Amino acid sequence: MDLNFTAEEEAFRAEVREFLADKLDPRVADKVRNGQRLSRTDMNGWHSVLAERGWLASHWPESWGGPGWGPIKGFIFENECALAHSPRIVPFGVNMLGPVLIKFGNEAQKQHWLPRILDGSDWWCQGYSEPGAGSDLAGVKTSAVRGSDAQGEHYIVNGQKTWTTLGQHANMIFCLVRTNREAKKQQGISFLLIDMNTPGVEIRPILTLDGEHEVNEVFFTDVRVPIENLVGEEDKGWTCAKYLLTYERTNIAGVGFSIAGLQQLKRVAASQIRDGRPLIQDPSFAARLARVEIDLENMKTTNLRVLAAVAGGGVPGAESSMLKIRGTEIRQEIWSLLRRAMGPHARPFMEEALSGGYDGPTVGPREAASAASRYFNNRKLSIFGGSNEIQKNIIAKMILGL
Repeated sequence: MDLNFTAEEEAFRAEVREFLADKLDPRVADKVRNGQRLSRTDMNGWHSVLAERGWLASHWPESWGGPGWGPIKGFIFENECALAHSPRIVPFGVNMLGPVLIKFGNEAQKQHWLPRILDGSDWWCQGYSEPGAGSDLAGVKTSAVRGSDAQGEHYIVNGQKTWTTLGQHANMIFCLVRTNREAKKQQGISFLLIDMNTPGVEIRPILTLDGEHEVNEVFFTDVRVPIENLVGEEDKGWTCAKYLLTYERTNIAGVGFSIAGLQQLKRVAASQIRDGRPLIQDPSFAARLARVEIDLENMKTTNLRVLAAVAGGGVPGAESSMLKIRGTEIRQEIWSLLRRAMGPHARPFMEEALSGGYDGPTVGPREAASAASRYFNNRKLSIFGGSNEIQKNIIAKMILGL
């Protein structure tokens, strides 16, 4: 693989930069840069801008609204967006459910749901984790019992999901549900699409220590779901679940986010003074900075190889687990070093400074207000999407045959 970008790819990079300079709201970019909280309007606005340009679903086929990019252009686009501090694309519809529907959905499901993902008619959230089923996702207990009445065939769903990210904004949720309690754990699971406005669906916020409402609990009590909302075959939803997780794990690796974070870290370390010289010249700090930069360069190459394999018709398997492990460790190290670089300025907690539009006094550099919050929030990266310990088991089994 030639790791140098071609003239055509460099021209595309310039096109992306011009687009970002023209279309990305500076107010929103400033919030992203400083770790401030984004509103539903901020996230939806960027979704709409990308959809209008045809650049929202970079990895979808052109026949379903994708831009027809290869893996290199997709890589360039994601990196440039991160460096420009654009909001991330909310992944649940575009990056997770979309590929599952394209692969396993029937024609009617594709025709109905895919356009609604692109135009923002539906905001999706993910119903995977449960209080007793997180890393061991095959242990889900939320049940779906099949029945029929005058209105047609349906499932009655009962149970609970947790850690449902941005579920407070969603009108739809894709869920793993247990449809067969007699089968082996992975063989009795189905993949259902559920309207959040259906009677019996209740959502309760989970507030994190910094006061952020990012995650939720979702409860299902006798929720009626049409049989048409089953994706793939009944009791074989684990196939859909694994396919979705490969995309989620590759996305969690967050190469672009790490590149932008490293750039910010270098800038802060160059401006902070320790013992009369810039922190970036401190031997201990510089050594950790060099180590994480080397690891990131290695991961960039691996990420490009995985994307190239996918473009050739493959499906990321153990490679996505590798990316997930290294990507999350790198992102966590960057935020750890950034917090260290802020020193005592990162210690005070000023929740009001995490909200957009705050123009009051700050302690130290502007980024200091979110340094601790970002550090602690990003500890979850190595847990969700399948904990890193689980990913190591997958690699051991798929590659080493253990």
